[in-house]
Amino acid sequence: MATATSNIRSPSIILFGKGTVSYQRTAAPFQIPQFALNRPRFTALFASLHDGNNNDDGSNKITKAVGLEELFEDSPYDVVSKDSPFHPSMISRFRFSFLGLSFTFKISHFMLRYSGPLSSTQFSNSVSAGSRLRVAYQGVRGAYSEAAAEKAYPNCEAVPCDQFDAAFEAVEKWIVDRAVLPIENSLGGSIHRNYDLLLRHSLHIVGEVKLAVRHCLLANHGVRVEDLQRVLSHPQALAQCENTLTKLGLSREATDDTALAAKYVAFNKLKDTGAVASSSAAKIYGLNILAEDVQDDCDNVTRFLMLAREPIIPGVEKPFKTSIVFSLEEGPGVLFKALAVFALRHINLTKIESRPLRNQPLRASDDSNNGSKYFDYLFYVDFEASMAEERAQNALRHLKEFATFLRVLGSYPVDTTML
Repeated sequence: MATATSNIRSPSIILFGKGTVSYQRTAAPFQIPQFALNRPRFTALFASLHDGNNNDDGSNKITKAVGLEELFEDSPYDVVSKDSPFHPSMISRFRFSFLGLSFTFKISHFMLRYSGPLSSTQFSNSVSAGSRLRVAYQGVRGAYSEAAAEKAYPNCEAVPCDQFDAAFEAVEKWIVDRAVLPIENSLGGSIHRNYDLLLRHSLHIVGEVKLAVRHCLLANHGVRVEDLQRVLSHPQALAQCENTLTKLGLSREATDDTALAAKYVAFNKLKDTGAVASSSAAKIYGLNILAEDVQDDCDNVTRFLMLAREPIIPGVEKPFKTSIVFSLEEGPGVLFKALAVFALRHINLTKIESRPLRNQPLRASDDSNNGSKYFDYLFYVDFEASMAEERAQNALRHLKEFATFLRVLGSYPVDTTML
């Protein structure tokens, strides 16, 4: 018996390979039959080649291992060993015989992963083709993040996560293909937690999506506005509806998610409590919409980032944005010097955010006579240029000359769609 064990990564395509099986007396070419995978999953392929003859103890003798990696050396997908942490737990088998050899294959489905970055064209095609990607978002069904995930990846399988950290980890551990997470709101500002997680994890920004937020006041059927005494929702949603809720004389209580508030009100059949959430949450949990557009400002837009394990190859065929993070030495005019590398090349900055450098938040001054300490910061910057452009490359080369740390988080198409 010859045995080969190999994991290959492949999307929903037909796998095809050719090779040579070496037996004791003959070497016969063989061809692996074609088979299609139904879902875009991580696929592990295990092949055992049996000679069909048992030893005296009833076991098959292993004669020579066949490296299936060689069969797929022309494949655009990379190979991992059987000791991978993504070793399958759900396996199906099929067998066939060829030239006196019995072949046994075991197939398992996990996440899709590309061995190299996707081009922006491939990325767009994968979305437009409606491939059934698993996309993580924070919250429960009916959350605004779910709507953003479905806008970013139409026909995706949206996977709820209880916390932002869990969504990052789900992508890294191949539980899902992508994550769509909020990064800033036009009224509430930046979501600092996700800025910190971008640096802590190794995911790449592959796109952005903007979503108009329209809050509704929800309650169980038969409950009127005057019956309400309190309202539940996410802290930012409550803040965005502060004037309206104050006029109604309602006390506010915070929850982890807008849709979670709606779910809690519905499942507990509360008569004196409402929720601020989306109209889709009302439909999902069977609540009545008492009032629509209860936010204080109609220009309420949240920007979400689309995250993946691999980056896309930036292009110039459409408007691109690039996100970076860097740190600097302390000194007069150092930040001005850093931002000047973009101004000198006529690159527009659309966002700048500073966050404490957690590993070393305080540093002693270089001036020994001073003895003072100062804060170290990371600077997150978004600028309107693709990393395929020479001016963007030159700007980062210039910045790298004096930055103590620099990382490109992603270069991706700008969301220019209507909200």
